[in-house]
Amino acid sequence: MLKSYFKKGVVEAGCDEAGRGCLAGPVFAAAVILPPNYKNKLLDDSKKLNEKKRFSLREEVFSDAIAYSIAQVNHLEIDEINILNASFLAMHRAVEKLKNTPELLLIDGNRFNPYPSIPHECVIKGDGKFLSIAAASILAKTERDLFMHQLDEEFPMYGWRVNKGYPTMAHRKAIREHGASSYHRMSFTLLPAGEQLSLF
Repeated sequence: MLKSYFKKGVVEAGCDEAGRGCLAGPVFAAAVILPPNYKNKLLDDSKKLNEKKRFSLREEVFSDAIAYSIAQVNHLEIDEINILNASFLAMHRAVEKLKNTPELLLIDGNRFNPYPSIPHECVIKGDGKFLSIAAASILAKTERDLFMHQLDEEFPMYGWRVNKGYPTMAHRKAIREHGASSYHRMSFTLLPAGEQLSLF
């Protein structure tokens, strides 16, 4: 089972993002404060869980968390400030929305832009080590998946309900055939070098 805390007696918020490697749509982030000594044997890195388990655990996090929030940075902002900074900004926005102010942020990964007045700890593969980060990874991932399902209704040709905007062969084939949509990240390499991109 994952760890309940990084520092005992400190109010910690786990933070993680989803959608960093996608070709389309926003990057989402979540921040989660769990009760002290919280236990959950099923909670884990969202990438290790199937969709059914992720959505089941999403409801558990909603029910059990002391506080949680989800935020996004859209594709236009990503193109403007780059995906790394957009990921940090999404986490900042999630922390801002928390109803309780944490004393420490646990960040999944090895880099972060410091949040004003709250110290942080970066934890490589933290979503597989700490419950609060795992909870954040599940909320960010499921929220983004739901968003991409909605976009799929508007642009069904890209298969976003299945690929969620990630650069699969089928997604790139659709870009090749239909051009880029208004939700694609134009700062990303949508097609291999040398191939001409058309706009939807």
